[in-house]
Amino acid sequence: MAEMPRVKLGCQGLEVSKLGYGCMGLVGGYNAAVPEEDAISIIKYAFSKGITFYDTSDVYGADHANEIVVGKALKQLPREKVQLATKFGVVRIEPTQAIVNGTPEYVRSCCEGSLKRLGVDYIDLYYIHRIDTSTPIEETMGELKKLVQEGKIKYIGLSEASPDTIRRAHAVHPVTAVQLEYSLWSRDIEEEIVPLTRELGIGIVPYSPIGRGFFAGKGIKDTVGADTFLGTHPRFMGDAFEKNKVIYLRIEALAQKHGCTPAQLALAWVLYQREDVVPIPGTTKIKNLDDNIGSVSVKLTKEDIKEITDAVPIDEVAGERVRGEVMAKISWKFANTPLPKDCK
Repeated sequence: MAEMPRVKLGCQGLEVSKLGYGCMGLVGGYNAAVPEEDAISIIKYAFSKGITFYDTSDVYGADHANEIVVGKALKQLPREKVQLATKFGVVRIEPTQAIVNGTPEYVRSCCEGSLKRLGVDYIDLYYIHRIDTSTPIEETMGELKKLVQEGKIKYIGLSEASPDTIRRAHAVHPVTAVQLEYSLWSRDIEEEIVPLTRELGIGIVPYSPIGRGFFAGKGIKDTVGADTFLGTHPRFMGDAFEKNKVIYLRIEALAQKHGCTPAQLALAWVLYQREDVVPIPGTTKIKNLDDNIGSVSVKLTKEDIKEITDAVPIDEVAGERVRGEVMAKISWKFANTPLPKDCK
């Protein structure tokens, strides 16, 4: 296994590779799903390059396909050297609404199901995928705390949770990491969530750190499939996409200056935000995986970071970061109106 820097994620003892791997795309979404053998090979290749932190969810793919393929790959890797993260809470996404469930009974049943599909005795980092605002977060966290005590999970995470929800959850049991969208063109967590996680000693796991492939040239160097998630994403459509191309060209020029690819520069920018920021870019191509890994070696100064940040003014980014009414309902910016503590 190749060397890669390791960092502490949160303050409870979880140590992971500086760069993680998001497994969702292996079963479709951004591109067509890859054959199972290829998916397993990609995960094993990532491990050989030093990536030990893998992210999945029980809702990725039909019939939990992503957890199943990740489980098969894990059987070919040394379990003690892998940090496995999965999620629960999104029951399904319908045309007009997202169904989420955070009840204690659902927490436990999902955990048992994930353990079985993944073929493991414990989950390193177990996230609440989206917040169920009809169930007090204290009840959800209370059941997760029991699972920690039973050894079925080691650490607890939250995904797309509001600042108030994070604070209340952390009061029940320490939260190790918060997973949110964070990239050069999605920086709305910087005002409230970044300072809060610093205060509480919680790590940040950015998903879509390359802007859903935009800073790797998605839609510019290659095509966006109409039948994929990105085919209807606001930032990849029509006039918005034409405006956003200007931003890509700026990053491309800066990447040439630093002797790296635009994707590496965008990912390096995320990596430099904080020591305990561990992005989880996903890809189905070995070439892109190698490119992502190369971002760890990109050297940037404070002046470089400012120059890169200034090249992507948030008020110039065209289109919303979330897609449509359903996704908006399960994004922390829109959905996390928390219940009072005494609300049942």
